[in-house]
Amino acid sequence: MLESVGSLTGSPWIYAVVAASIVLDVFLPLLPSGLLVITAATAAAAGSGAAGAAADRMAHQVPDLLMLGACAALASVVGDLAAYRVAWRGGERLDRAISRSRRLTAAQERLGAALAKGGGVLVVIARFAPAGRSVVSLGAGATHRAIREFLPWSLAAGVTWAAYSVGLGYFGGQWLGAGWLAMGVSLLALFVAGTGAAYLVRRPRTH
Repeated sequence: MLESVGSLTGSPWIYAVVAASIVLDVFLPLLPSGLLVITAATAAAAGSGAAGAAADRMAHQVPDLLMLGACAALASVVGDLAAYRVAWRGGERLDRAISRSRRLTAAQERLGAALAKGGGVLVVIARFAPAGRSVVSLGAGATHRAIREFLPWSLAAGVTWAAYSVGLGYFGGQWLGAGWLAMGVSLLALFVAGTGAAYLVRRPRTH
């Protein structure tokens, strides 16, 4: 796996590619931003596990974990704010589009209630669900939630998701080797987290 993307993970451009993917996937949820983060972190694990001269060479060819995590978290927040702003200015056309979807309407109602009570944990959970980030960010903007209610939770969601994704790739590579097995296990863990998050976001509220 690392050989197939070696030219990318071994270049400073990996940070720009990761950031662009994460910013844009709030509008295009099919972009593989999580896969890119995990792959880059697995490459970092491969470099740290090398020895001797190989380690010296790899030290300049693999991503820095802290920079990768910070890049992913910052890009996540920037993407959230971009979607929030677009939805804020979307007007009646966006409102009509949301109202036609029962899922989007229910998620929007839950988000509004959570933010109004100061309990935006839903924003963090939704960051792991497929398209959950899009629903939350667009919903917050469409309902004109105050930025002070949304931004802190968006930041918490970005940091949590980035740390989890980088950790999966890095520790998977450390424990299982930088190959297909590590990538597969890491992606499975990301999928499981997403499935659980989707369930929690969709679960009806109990009174």
